[in-house]
Amino acid sequence: MAGQLTNVTRTFQKLTLAFRCRVAAVIINPNKENDVHIVTQTFTRNTNFFNKLPAQDLWKGITSVSNAGKKRGRGKNVSKSKIKDLNRGQIIGVGKANIVWPGLSAPIIRGKELVEQHQLPEDPEREKKLIQIRDSMGTSKRPKLSPLERGWSGAKLPGRSIGPPDPIEEETFEGFDTKVLELKTVFNMKGNFGRKRRQSALVVTGNGKGLAGFALTKGAEAKTALRKAKNRAAQKLMHIKLYRNHTVCHDFFTQFGTTKIYVWQKPEGHGLICHRAIKTICEVVGIKNLHAKVEGSTNVGKIMKAFFLGLIKQKTPEEIAEEKKLHLVEFCKENNYFPNIIASPKECRKLEEIPKDEILDYKQYCFDGRVVLKKKKYPPFYATYKSYELYLKKQEKIRNQNEVRRNLRAEYGEIRSHLADKYPECKQYRSEKKENVDEENEQ
Repeated sequence: MAGQLTNVTRTFQKLTLAFRCRVAAVIINPNKENDVHIVTQTFTRNTNFFNKLPAQDLWKGITSVSNAGKKRGRGKNVSKSKIKDLNRGQIIGVGKANIVWPGLSAPIIRGKELVEQHQLPEDPEREKKLIQIRDSMGTSKRPKLSPLERGWSGAKLPGRSIGPPDPIEEETFEGFDTKVLELKTVFNMKGNFGRKRRQSALVVTGNGKGLAGFALTKGAEAKTALRKAKNRAAQKLMHIKLYRNHTVCHDFFTQFGTTKIYVWQKPEGHGLICHRAIKTICEVVGIKNLHAKVEGSTNVGKIMKAFFLGLIKQKTPEEIAEEKKLHLVEFCKENNYFPNIIASPKECRKLEEIPKDEILDYKQYCFDGRVVLKKKKYPPFYATYKSYELYLKKQEKIRNQNEVRRNLRAEYGEIRSHLADKYPECKQYRSEKKENVDEENEQ
């Protein structure tokens, strides 16, 4: 009988057992044949929810309110300013009785001597310092931002500057600035803990002189995600060509996914007329004058990737002339549409060598043969009214008068007729000032 029980026990011990499963162990007394003791062994799982999560998350679960609870009106009086950390200012092993505890508040061995437990003189100001620290909690207010430092939506981070990237050994990023394009909360479903919340940050960094980079990272907190993102963006810098250090080299079309962007080169003083994400990227890169139109998806990540693709694929006028083997000629209104040769190739093709279906128009070449969608402008609702017709008839005599006056002042410095050179009397009459008239009367 004892031998059979021993074999059964050995068979159980060889098996792989799950948690919380009882195994019977047999103890046989060799002195007594019929003396057999059966001992049961229980496997338990020593990990649970409370020792897996850190104290900060457990404390947050007690003091905060879930989103579902907020919708139902719970936790109206709960705020971060009212929650106080009672452990702030306290040190492990140091309490009211100032005692040296070897291994806790002091080393066990100091030099060659063994440290013994002994009491130190009391610190009467300790309680006052702790009370002062606790009273100062929750009284700080968020500093107000100036309008120039605000982001796209008030004091939120998208659109705001977070400073230059952290230095790497001797390499410091002087002149660099990092701006946030997107900061959002993302969730990942875990088997043990359910929804795991994380922060996703999309930033772009640059020195304002054609050197820029971007990165997308995630972290447990917003500060962690932003710090990782700006440091990673500094490791992936790209050189971008600029035309006269203020705009893009030429008009271009770029696309990423369903996002399409048309970009036009503009002269100085025009400004940045574009999507807010493109405007933020231009400020970091160093582009000051630009016009861009976005078609399709307006996802910030896709807009950023599409715009960077277009900036990288830019070509200088010399590269365009060499690629087409034709002269690059500019016609502009400021120069009375007089042809101005910007770049010339080493070997220019002849007219017979150019195929008939080749794109020779500069805009179509830059936009890859695409045409920008322009919405039709409909007349205003009052255009068919009888009163509007009467108004136009009355205004016909003085129509464009302000514009004509402005153009004459800009061209001639005064309001004059086109016959003024032949007939000098064809000038605007100006009454003399009262002061001059009074002086003549006194004389």
